[in-house]
Amino acid sequence: MMLLLSSNSTAPLYYSSELPPQTSTPSLNWNVNRRRSRQHSSCRLSSRPEVISATPNETLRSITSNRDRGATSAINVPSFSLSSGFIGKDDQETVQEFQMLSTISTEYNNITILDSPRSRLLLLDDTQNIHSILYKGQKWTDSYWDELASLPAIIPQGPIAIFGLGGGTVAHLILNTWPSLQLEGWELDEILIDKAREYFGVSDLENYTDAGGVLRVHIGDALSSSTKIPGGYAGIIVDLFSDGKVLPQLEEAETWLQLSEKLMVSGRIMVNCGGSSKGESDEVYGTSQSETSSIDGSWAQNSTMKALYDAFGGQLNWKKMPDGRGPNYLAVTGPLPDLTLWSVAVPSHLSSAVKLWRPCEILL
Repeated sequence: MMLLLSSNSTAPLYYSSELPPQTSTPSLNWNVNRRRSRQHSSCRLSSRPEVISATPNETLRSITSNRDRGATSAINVPSFSLSSGFIGKDDQETVQEFQMLSTISTEYNNITILDSPRSRLLLLDDTQNIHSILYKGQKWTDSYWDELASLPAIIPQGPIAIFGLGGGTVAHLILNTWPSLQLEGWELDEILIDKAREYFGVSDLENYTDAGGVLRVHIGDALSSSTKIPGGYAGIIVDLFSDGKVLPQLEEAETWLQLSEKLMVSGRIMVNCGGSSKGESDEVYGTSQSETSSIDGSWAQNSTMKALYDAFGGQLNWKKMPDGRGPNYLAVTGPLPDLTLWSVAVPSHLSSAVKLWRPCEILL
């Protein structure tokens, strides 16, 4: 039996409920060799964590007088058919337990951190959507975060920016795969970064690897001029959401033109564009939504993709996550990479996935 929660960008994530009870805190599966190590576990449990239980067909709700916020919080668990990993209403109900490690309201977010025997989750916003995940027994997430970690294989040598660091899922994946890289992570909420350091191992990423790679964390607006660096970034990963939606600035072509000025020559931007913008007409792009659901123009259903196309035209590529892994659209700027060479350059887990990229084309 599997329990499903929705992610920050509508990508589904799955958590097995057929696991033994947790009696101690297992180490997270990010074993990058460090020159320096912390004296304490950055992912230790609170002394008395809240335990939350839910069956597949009920709402998961935590009513707690927690020390951080003194308020109640609710995490919705929708029901789905048991097909390609989804839960169905007719399936036998199995209880999944989560331990609430921390919950707090900040100027920018409602932060909730949950722990289960298999994974640790970062939930944000009033939507309580998942913005980061760390699995304890596996490296990959089988969601869009894995796709974002394929960017280093198609860009020049140089620093990579992550705009929307969150709990550091993408940073973990990249440094685990390419431990010599220099990452510059930007996040608006300083308290969120404190929690990510404590519970998601971000503090470990701020130590240099044996190969010289490191994550440098910056607090501030990722879209401001302060994120520009001398020489530019080799790549920029954009994963910016608020209240469960892509930032409205990302639906404007001018924003993307300004971001492209922060790149070095031949640098690229890779973007999590979220899901389709329901109810919008795509007539300006020559197709309607109903006509584009299964053809190469379907990227035009996404407002962020439209803005990217207005900014970069034919220098834009896209893919949609496969069925069962969420309706997310992803984009990468520049000419379409050689997909064969790209598939060879990434870990085997990603080799077939990168072959699904295609250039954005308007179907008239």
